[in-house]
Amino acid sequence: MTELSSNGVVAYDVEGGIAWVRFNRPDKRNAMSPTLNRDMGEVLDQLEFRDDVGVLVLSGEGPAWSAGMDLKEYFRETEAKGLGATRKAQRESYGWWRRLRWYQKPTIAMVNGWCFGGGYGPLFACDLAFAAEDAQFGLSEINWGILPGGGATKIAVELMPFRKAMYHAMTGENIDGRTAVEWGLVNEALPLAELKARVTEVAKVLLQKNPVALKGAKDAIRRVSEMTYDNAEDYLVRAQEAANSYDNTGRKEGIRQFIDEKSYKPGLGAYDKDRVGSGAKG
Repeated sequence: MTELSSNGVVAYDVEGGIAWVRFNRPDKRNAMSPTLNRDMGEVLDQLEFRDDVGVLVLSGEGPAWSAGMDLKEYFRETEAKGLGATRKAQRESYGWWRRLRWYQKPTIAMVNGWCFGGGYGPLFACDLAFAAEDAQFGLSEINWGILPGGGATKIAVELMPFRKAMYHAMTGENIDGRTAVEWGLVNEALPLAELKARVTEVAKVLLQKNPVALKGAKDAIRRVSEMTYDNAEDYLVRAQEAANSYDNTGRKEGIRQFIDEKSYKPGLGAYDKDRVGSGAKG
């Protein structure tokens, strides 16, 4: 059953442990307005700790994922209200992207169509990203007189090789989903008709993993990229100890199934987390 956010600009369904969240302004190519940004924060709050949600997938209604920031509502109308309104709109948009980057559940961007400018914020915030082969990606800001703001320039440098990022930001040329894979924006590109099936397949793999370990792993990948090796090594030791304090029984069960039962191999699959407590003690 589809549910809507307070203002109807975000839609979502929860099925089989997967929350399918969609930008819901298809008539505006899912451009992000201040209203949509507030509603996304609301929906993330509602889903983050629901017991029936293990993975969140973010997509868009209609032919676009997101065309970026709504030029009329986010820029012109907000700026007309003064600096205070501009800063508020920025906090609301950057705020839910930040929430998504550190979300409790694993997240997947399912880019079904256009992804432009500000859309790179939630794209980068998701842990994994899959796109339609014909989806269009672009930093179009240079074409209307600004630099790619809102973190988009940083995201380009984080995900792409230097020369690709420079070309992307300076020319404003679009790339398709296939090229987005080559440049590092997304994990895979598939025909649109096959996209949801592939994302569902990956989401089901994630649902089989230990959720405490998944949260620790995804946070670690983001954190250690900015650390020296020695600092990363120390951080990862502490992160594992913290994860153990939340889920020591689950960790021991994973080791028990591997060593004692020999029922799985960590390099080839995951332990059965639904059997936690059946054989482990303490």
